[in-house]
Amino acid sequence: MEVGPGPAFLGPGRIELMERIAATGSINKAAKEMGMSYKKAWMMVQSLNRQATTPLIITQTGGEQGGGAQLSTAAQELMQAYQALRQRFEEFLRQETQNLLRNE
Repeated sequence: MEVGPGPAFLGPGRIELMERIAATGSINKAAKEMGMSYKKAWMMVQSLNRQATTPLIITQTGGEQGGGAQLSTAAQELMQAYQALRQRFEEFLRQETQNLLRNE
């Protein structure tokens, strides 16, 4: 997936928002769980979708059963890649810390 130019695209907060949207099926519920306003969460969702080449969060407007949100396949793949990168980075930091401690 390619990402267009613009403001910050992805980080821990946006990953957490996407995880919570996936778990709750709702931007509003995800925002509440994070102690965030719905407006801020909605703006983050719009920013993610605008910057990605394919929508990451698919929303459905309310009807009789209410609205909802779910992650696209691209979002799930992006989250997996982010988690793998984070694990590699944490392992790198652990190894470098050990190296520093050995050299003291």
